[in-house]
Amino acid sequence: MVSPIKLKDILAYVGRFAPWELAEPWDNVGLMVGNPDQEATGLLIALDPTRQVLEEAILKKTNIILTHHPLIFHPLKSINTATPIGQFLKKALAHDIAVVSCHTNLDIISDGVSDALARVLYLHNTRPLTLTGNRPDQGFGKIGNLPKPMQGRAFIHFVTQRLKLEAMMLAGPLPETVSTIAVCGGSGSDLADAALQARADVYITAELKHSVARWAEENGLCIIDAGHFATENIIIPFLLARMTAFFAENNHPAPVMVSQRQNSPLRFYIAENMPTII
Repeated sequence: MVSPIKLKDILAYVGRFAPWELAEPWDNVGLMVGNPDQEATGLLIALDPTRQVLEEAILKKTNIILTHHPLIFHPLKSINTATPIGQFLKKALAHDIAVVSCHTNLDIISDGVSDALARVLYLHNTRPLTLTGNRPDQGFGKIGNLPKPMQGRAFIHFVTQRLKLEAMMLAGPLPETVSTIAVCGGSGSDLADAALQARADVYITAELKHSVARWAEENGLCIIDAGHFATENIIIPFLLARMTAFFAENNHPAPVMVSQRQNSPLRFYIAENMPTII
């Protein structure tokens, strides 16, 4: 017997493994747009709620989109349908497509974004880099150990392979040998000092601030900026597994899928054999 799954059921289920109340006060999580009583015809998972993902949901007849980054981050004083967010909301409402976002609540949980990044790099004996709340397993970032020490240059190559990157940016000195690695998926400049205090050999994050890069030079900490998309998109398989299991438990035949229309918005451009302009 098929058990109907409504949007409010999905909100409740996500809230069980990534409690909504764990989100930072400045964040916006949960229902972005949609009717809690609408029944799911399918679920599409993506890191970002883009118009391309919305078009994909319409094409695949999935009426719920689950993302990590919020569709609405700052309060809207008006809905201008000439703007990208206005166009998104207009089309989503016209096609009865709901959007749910789980952001910092998914960062903080013990099995969250940074833990997924740590698993991709085979880190073990992991613990939060900074604690949030009263639980010792919840907080931003992770720190752990490689299965065995690696040469610094070999580790850089290893990270690019594991995160499927063409290149990365480094600040600070690269150690000859690395063993203890700190990570924070997404924008993690503010945790650089915590990584240093925890005696990490290398700290991997994204959106490294210029001032923090200079600080890394002065303090002898190697920081790798591996990009926001690459360090956070690794949570998508976790969400897929969770939501697929939820639909299966309820004997619901609606498809659960990962967006095929989303890649990093940034790309590397190498100017080779270009004529001199000046």
